[in-house]
Amino acid sequence: MTAESLPNYSVRDLNAAIGTLLERGFAPRFLVEASVSKPQIKKGHLWLTLTDGNASITAVAWASKLQQLTYRPAEGDGVTVVGKLNFWATRASLAVQVIDLRPSLSTVLRQFEIVKALLLKEGLIDESKQKALPKYPEVVAILTSVPSSALADMLRTAKERWPLTQLLIIPIPVQGGVAKQIQSVLRSLANQHDELGIAAIVLARGGGSREDLMVFDDEDLCRDLASFPIPVVTGLGHEDDQTVADLVADHRAATPTAAMVALLPSRESAQNVLMQRRHRLKDHCNWLIRKERERLVMRGKALECQQPLKQIELQRIHLSQKHQLLQALSPELWLMRGFAIVKNKQGKTLRSVGNVSVLDNLTIQLSDGQINTTAEAINQQRLST
Repeated sequence: MTAESLPNYSVRDLNAAIGTLLERGFAPRFLVEASVSKPQIKKGHLWLTLTDGNASITAVAWASKLQQLTYRPAEGDGVTVVGKLNFWATRASLAVQVIDLRPSLSTVLRQFEIVKALLLKEGLIDESKQKALPKYPEVVAILTSVPSSALADMLRTAKERWPLTQLLIIPIPVQGGVAKQIQSVLRSLANQHDELGIAAIVLARGGGSREDLMVFDDEDLCRDLASFPIPVVTGLGHEDDQTVADLVADHRAATPTAAMVALLPSRESAQNVLMQRRHRLKDHCNWLIRKERERLVMRGKALECQQPLKQIELQRIHLSQKHQLLQALSPELWLMRGFAIVKNKQGKTLRSVGNVSVLDNLTIQLSDGQINTTAEAINQQRLST
C-alpha cells in the first residue's frame, strides 16, 4: 500500500466522516444503565458522567430538555438514560445526549430504605397510631391524576358500593419531582377538612414501575401524611409495590380500587344487615303485641270478677258455704246424734263435774225435750289424752 492509495483527509473532513459513520451505523435511540458521577449545571445544561465501574462516558441534558425532566440525579445515583449519540465534529468529542432520565430500581429502593429507617426512628411509622377509618363517610377526597384509568375504576367502585358518599376529586401530579405540589394540596386540605366535611382522603396512583412511585418515598411528603388530621388511605401502584407513604398511612390498600373497597361500606352488606334488623324488629313487635294481648285478657277476666252480679254470686256462694259449716257444727245436730247439754239452775251450761255439787238441781237438754233432775252423787273421772 502506497501513500498515494490512502484516503487523504483534512481534520475537518476526518471528523465529519467519523460523524457520518456514527450517524449511519449506530442506533438513533438507546438505553443506558449506569451510575451518575459529578452531576453539575453549566450554563443551564446538566452535565454528568455515566459509569459502570469499568468505563465512563460524558452525558448532557440540554437546558430545554432539563426543564421537562422530573428527576435530578445526585452523586452515585443509579439511572436509566434514554439517549442518543452527540458527536461534535469541530473537536471530535462524543457525549450521550439525554432524552429522558429516570432513577434505577436500586436508587429507588435505597431512598425507600433511608426514609423508612428515619421515620421509624422518629416513631412516625407505628401501627398503634393509625386512625380508624370512618364507618359511613359522608365526604371522601380522592387525590390522583385526572383523567386516569385508576380514577375511573375508583368512581365505578364507589358507585357500586356506597353511592351516598360524596367524592371530592382533587387532581394532583403523581410522578416525578412533584412532592412539593402534593404537599401544597395536603396542607390546604388539612386546614379545610372540617369546613368541607371530609371524613378521609385517598391518595391513589395506577400501575407503573416502582421507579415511577419514587415521589411517594419523599421524606417531607411522608411527614405530612403521617401528621394528617383525618384518616389517610393509600392505593399506589400494584399489589407488590410498597412506598414509605404506604407505611405512614392509616390504611394501605394494594390498588386504587382496593382503597375504595376498604374505605366505603358495602351497599349489599348494609342491606342484609337492615333486613336482619327488620326481621328482629318485627319479631319483637309481635312479641310485645302478644304479651299485651295476654295482659288484656287477664285484665278482662279480672274485671269480669269485679262485676256487681258476679260479686253477689260469689258472696252468695261464700255465705252458703258458711251456712253449711254452721249447720255441721250446730248443737241441734249433736243432740240428734245422742249427745246432751247439762245446765244448772241458773241456766249455765256445765262443762265439768267440778262445777256441780250434790243435790244441785240440773236440767238435761235432749233433742226432743228436757229432763229436770237432782245430782245425788258426783263421780269424777280423768279423761286420757
